[in-house]
Order: sequence, then C-alpha cells, then structure tokens
Amino acid sequence: MESSSSASNSTSGTGSVPSASTQSTDKGPLWEYVTKVSKSAESGGTWKFKCNFCHEIKTGSYSRVKAHLLQLSGKGVSTCKKVSHANLLEMRTKDIDYERIKINAAPRDVPLPGGGLEFQNTTKKRKSNLSPLAKAFDVDARTQLDEEIARMFYTGGLSFNLARNPYYMRAFMFAANQNLGGYVPPSYNKLRTSLVQQEKANVERLLQPIKDTWKEMGVSFVTDGWSDPQRRPLINFMATSSKGPMFIKAVNCMGEVKTKEYIANLMQEVINEIGHQNVVQIITDNAANCKGAGELIEGLYPHIYWTPCVVHTLNLALKNICAARNTETNSEVYTCCSWITEIHGQVVQIKFFIMNHTMRLSMYNKFTPLKLFSVAETRFASIIVMLKRFKLVKRALESLVMSEEWASYREDDQDKARFVREKVLNEDWWGKVDYILNFTAPIYDMIRACDTDRPCLHLVYEMWDSMIEKVKVAIYNHEQIPLDRNDSFSLFYNVVYEILIARWTKSSTPLHCLAHSLNPRYYSDAWLSENQARVAPHRDGEISQERRKCFERLYSNVDDYDKVLNEFASFSLKTGPFSDIGSLSRMGTMEAKTWWANFGAETPLLQALAFRVLDQPTSSSCSERNWSTYSFVNSLKRNKLTPKRAEDLVFVHNNLRDTPMDMHSL
Repeated sequence: MESSSSASNSTSGTGSVPSASTQSTDKGPLWEYVTKVSKSAESGGTWKFKCNFCHEIKTGSYSRVKAHLLQLSGKGVSTCKKVSHANLLEMRTKDIDYERIKINAAPRDVPLPGGGLEFQNTTKKRKSNLSPLAKAFDVDARTQLDEEIARMFYTGGLSFNLARNPYYMRAFMFAANQNLGGYVPPSYNKLRTSLVQQEKANVERLLQPIKDTWKEMGVSFVTDGWSDPQRRPLINFMATSSKGPMFIKAVNCMGEVKTKEYIANLMQEVINEIGHQNVVQIITDNAANCKGAGELIEGLYPHIYWTPCVVHTLNLALKNICAARNTETNSEVYTCCSWITEIHGQVVQIKFFIMNHTMRLSMYNKFTPLKLFSVAETRFASIIVMLKRFKLVKRALESLVMSEEWASYREDDQDKARFVREKVLNEDWWGKVDYILNFTAPIYDMIRACDTDRPCLHLVYEMWDSMIEKVKVAIYNHEQIPLDRNDSFSLFYNVVYEILIARWTKSSTPLHCLAHSLNPRYYSDAWLSENQARVAPHRDGEISQERRKCFERLYSNVDDYDKVLNEFASFSLKTGPFSDIGSLSRMGTMEAKTWWANFGAETPLLQALAFRVLDQPTSSSCSERNWSTYSFVNSLKRNKLTPKRAEDLVFVHNNLRDTPMDMHSL
C-alpha cells in the first residue's frame, strides 16, 4: 500500500524539509518533498501530487516531480518558485547520489564467450584471425550479436520460445538491414505506455473488416469470469463468429457483488459498443446470475437470445453420471452410477501412489514416456480424460507392477503397493474402465466437437439426439439387451437418459430449433433415409413450435412475419425457388451457409436470417481460453500490472492473431 506524506508535514513557503517519516514505495528521493494526493489507475507511475513548497497541484511521474523541484525547464511541468537555495542544493545532492547508485547497480562489463565485451565497449575491435572471406561477411560481428542476444535471454529469464516468434525475427532482420546509427531500443516506460496504445489502435483498425461483416452475418457475445494473480475478480467479454473470436474488454469487479443486474448492465454496455442490431445471442455458463442477466437482456433486446454454453451443459451431465452425489433426491442415480465414482477414485489412488513416491515414479518412467498427469476438476470431462490416459498406459502399468524392481522395493506403504498391483492386474477392473469410456465416448466426442469457435449452433439439436442414441447402443450392447424389441429395458440406461434429457431441457432454447430448421441438410433424402425414425424439422411438433416463437420475436411487423412464414413454407416443402434440381441435389452435401448464398436469394428474409443463425458457435470456450492469455500476460511474476494495462496487453496479444493477414503480412 503506497502512502504519501501528510499535509501537516509540509511547511510554508520557507521550504523546510518534510518529516522523515514519509514513506513511499516509489523509487526516487524527491518523492518526500511532495504530498501524494491520488494515483491514476490508468497509468502505473502517474500521481497527482502537491508540492510541499509552493502547494501547487501537479500530475505526473517521478520525472515531473524532479523537473518541478529542481527547476528544470522544458520538461512539461512548471518549476517551483518557492524552493529555497539551501533546499534546492540538498535535493540536487540527493538526486546526484541516487543517479550514482543507479549507475553503480548497472551490470558489469563481462566478456562475451567470443572474447568481446558488451555492446557499450564494442568500439574496441576483437582480435581475429578470420579469413578475408569471413571478414567480408562480418562473421565476427554476427557472432558477437548472437552472443549479445543469447545473454539477453539468459539474464532476463526469457523463454526460448521467443526465438520462434515471427515478430522477434522481423525486428532483428529489420534492424540489420537498415542504417540506424545511434539507435536506442525503446525504454521500459515507452514499451508499457505509448507503444502499447499505438499497437492497440493499430489492431483495432485491422479488425475493422471483421466487424464490418457482423451487420450481415451477426455475432455472438460471450462472457466468463476469472480471478487474476492478485485475486481481483475479472469478467471478460468477447465477440465471436465464423471469422473467429475477438477480445473486446475485461472489467475489474473488485468490490462489486456480481448480481444478475450488475452483470446485465456490463453486458448492455458491451452490446451497445458492438451494436445491438449485430448481436444474435449471448453465450455464458449455466450459473444462476448469468441466466438471470441473460433474461434481463432478452427483455431489453427481444432479438437477442441468451444461450447457455453447450459444453458446460454436457460437462455437468457427465459429472451427474460419473460423480453422482449420495443425496436423498438422487438415490436412484447414486445406486446405479456409484461404481463409476469408485473406479475413478481407485484410478486417482494409483496415480497418487506412483506420483508421490520418487522411486515408484522412477520405475514407471522406465516403461513409458507418457506421464500420469493431474487433471484439474475444472477441466471439461476431467474424469474421462484421466481414464483415457490410464487406458493408454495400461501395458506399461502391468509391466511395472510385475517387474522384480517393484516387488523388491519395500521402503513405502506395502498395503498400498499391493492394492495398486491388484487393481492393475485385474482384468475385470480394466473391463469396467473400458465400459465407462465406451458409453461416455459419444458425450465426450460431442464436447470435443462443440468446444471450438466454429459455427455449430445449427448442428447441436441433431448432435444431441445422435449422442443419446449412441449412448443407448453402447449400454444395451454391453448388457446384451436387444435394441429392436419394444419391451427392452435397462435401468442404468434409463438413469443416464433422464440425466441427459434433463440437462438438454434446461439448456435448449428456441434458437437451437430455429438453427436446426434452417439447415438444408435435414431436409435432404440422404439424411432422412439414414434412420427411419428421422423426420424433417417442419414435421417435428416441438421444433415447429419453438421456431414459430423465434419468428414472432424476430419479426414484430405482421407483414414481415407473414412473409417469412411463406418463405419458410417454400423452403421446407421444396417448392417455388427451391424446387430447382440444383438446390435439391445439393441440400445434403453443400455447407449450409454456402447453400443459402447460392439458392436463397428469392427468399430475402429467410436468407438473411439463415446467414446470421448459421454463422454462430454454441460454446463460451473462447472466453475461457482467453484466461490462458491473461495468465500468460499477467503472471505471478508480473502481478503488479494494473487491470487496465493487462487488458490492453491481452487485447493486442489475442486480437493480433485474428487480424486479416494481408493487412500486416511481410
């Protein structure tokens, strides 16, 4: 906590020295001659301060304090007229001593591996026995530059991956090919202030072509929460479409209660910034306050839907199945699914026993290069990920526990060692692991398919139906129950089915049904003939009812509503402009949006709606992945970054990858 000298310690115009009790975390001895008033949250070292001699209020960093007190003109701040000659001499002495300490703290001139000193002494030519050809290509200078760059990496603790950064290569190539005599690299302050703002403005300009597509193609608004290394709660906001995700901003919510009203107000600000007419849906996780905020936004903007993240929904369904809780209202699920929790618990026991004992881990590493990594519970499908890794190292674990080294080592808990050996060599135990992976594979595959930024809103409805059917096949085949009999029944499948249906019922929205209805593939003979139980969307009662709700919300004008109904009738019945053999033959093979671009011109309302709906993702994963960028930029080693500066750095880092390549290519 930074403190400033109090006003009572300041003197009158005579210029007496302030109290020595003044404390400051800022470097520089002249801070004690001013009183800090307030600090700007937008810039790290900038303060509003009051001179203890002339009592004028100034704003700036230490350089302005120094210029004001030492009467240095031309530094962007007026000089103090009331400082006495004695105090001026004292302050100059302190400043000279401070600068001398800084110079003495500078790194020593340590010779480089090739024999040369660091850059400031390169005027002394290194003695070299190079050939004329080597001298012609400046091999000596090239070698020294390599050594200088390497030392920068080693002393700065820089990751070697920086050498793979294309901008690192471009910077040195540009410098080497230009005549930049006397060039000095940008300073610490310039890098973190003006250059960051220049780059941010440049990235915003480069992203404008993507923003221009939102008016026609629409955009999804995604948000998620996180805490930075200083435990400040942040909420980030991103816009995503088929062009990829774009970081908009992050809000520091320190001291705020994240109620649905508060979140809705933040959402409204970003929606107005994006343009509410461009937003198709808001995607968040399934938290109650996010749902409430989404409903408030739907009330303000009827054309915007709140859509819960499908990946979160599937992950919650997996947790209900694989980590069932023993509660009074969940007794049947726990009875049928507790064996899965037991198997996972045993897998964790085996992993901990090997990972927590150095000798056992050393033995394990001899049999496989694959690690028994720890999977955070916050990761999607964490239980399945752990079981899949165990399946991969099955043979290595069997060889490990059967080895003489495993049997002869007796320095740890032998009961746990016997438990590990018993489970690893038990084929029935591995059979249960296989069964879990088998019937959850369709759920896991759907998580993988939806955990992307690609447009898949129009695929979710059908994917969910297919996923449930595949789970049924896996369970019935394992229990050897015939699928073709109407009286076939599996209690375990019935429990799993109820969990999946309950989760889908809570997360499905009319927008899912509308997107499903506008996908031409689901009207094609090829898709309908794959399964006799399939029907086209316009013949499904639930889908038709939800689709009409969307039409009513999106087209409040009666004439437009009637027109879009007629256009959908032509599309679904394959009449009028859709009776052409070209459109019919490509319904099941051409990408949905491309099909509408080619064959939907005569139904303008429906075509425009299809462009917007078919271009949207279905998960908030991009917003969660953005926290990886935040943890990279605002790490434990850089935890003094202000939220605003961290936001600017994340904006540049994240969005620089999504700018059109032809605008900033070499």
